[in-house]
Amino acid sequence: MQQALSYTNWPPTTTSSVVEVPKLVAENAVVVFARSGCCMCHVVKLLLHGHGVNPTIFDVDEQNEATVTGELSKIIGTGEANTSCMPQFPAVFVGGKLFGGLEEIMAAHISGELVPVLRKARALWL
Repeated sequence: MQQALSYTNWPPTTTSSVVEVPKLVAENAVVVFARSGCCMCHVVKLLLHGHGVNPTIFDVDEQNEATVTGELSKIIGTGEANTSCMPQFPAVFVGGKLFGGLEEIMAAHISGELVPVLRKARALWL
């Protein structure tokens, strides 16, 4: 018999080790790095869920924010020395590449470009 999951454990979120950040980005079609309690992060998650996408969500808290930001900088190639291009939250990766934050997701949604990008990353089937 299967064990029931409580609502607090669904949807599954990741807060594990920062070593897994590059692995998460590489292995998942859509990854959202979100700060806990951030309203903009919540909007991004709702928009993606509304399109039928089930993104991997990495919750960033105050203890690991600097480390996660450093790892994300390495992935996007800005380096930690360039503070003007540091990733901000929410940071959405689609197909292993940084797509952007709330503004980029909303702009792509309004212009009709979001669905083709999600299909290309194999995050949408229809």
